[in-house]
Amino acid sequence: MSGHSKWANIKHKKEAADKVKGKAFSRIAKEIMVAAKMGGSDPDANPRLRSALVAAKAVNMPNVNIERAIKKGAGELGDVVYEEIVYEGYAAGGVAVIVECLTDNRNRSISDVRMVFDRNGGNMAGSGAVARMFKRQAHFTITGEWADEEKLMDLVLDAGANDLVVEDGVAEIWADPENFEALVKLFEEKGIPTEEAEVIRKPEMVTELTDVSTARQVMRLVERMEDLDDVQQVTANYEISDAIADQLEEE
Repeated sequence: MSGHSKWANIKHKKEAADKVKGKAFSRIAKEIMVAAKMGGSDPDANPRLRSALVAAKAVNMPNVNIERAIKKGAGELGDVVYEEIVYEGYAAGGVAVIVECLTDNRNRSISDVRMVFDRNGGNMAGSGAVARMFKRQAHFTITGEWADEEKLMDLVLDAGANDLVVEDGVAEIWADPENFEALVKLFEEKGIPTEEAEVIRKPEMVTELTDVSTARQVMRLVERMEDLDDVQQVTANYEISDAIADQLEEE
């Protein structure tokens, strides 16, 4: 997924930092609320909440935001009702897309998601149409001095990782979901900061985009989808060649 990773780096450079941070805080706060509502406010007894708190720390979410989200989910600040919905579809070039939402209004959610597909050269598909192309995996992103294969390889493999890719100053670690907490513990003990730490859907088969116009259209769809308030996560099985990524970076 090197091309995909390279575009991710380009996108983060282009986006305003406060916008990225604000969306991340909102997304994680929703996940914390749902986790606390479903499994209680004690992270030691609630694995989903534990994972959400790790993601919160990874983006330096303020403790006051975290505590408020836990209290809302636990019903201490009023009842919170969010429904988990997964939508599937295709972007330009036959790229498979999964959109995961937490929403308090199902009609608004599906209307917004369908509009983004329709306006950006894509189309929605039925449940299960593309889910088989993805596998749930624990995913960590590390930058800075620790984004070094020699420093990380033995450490992460011993903790249960099954893949490590270091490129352009970014280290990506992949592992089976059951090894998520072991890796979190490792990074905490070693003082290794993570920019991303969550369980996501990883494409098992990819569609390579070699046309600039198609790649631009796919990225526009993904970005518009990520901007929707109800959307928690967007996963697409594209790979962009370095040559195409270079052209997109110049735009």
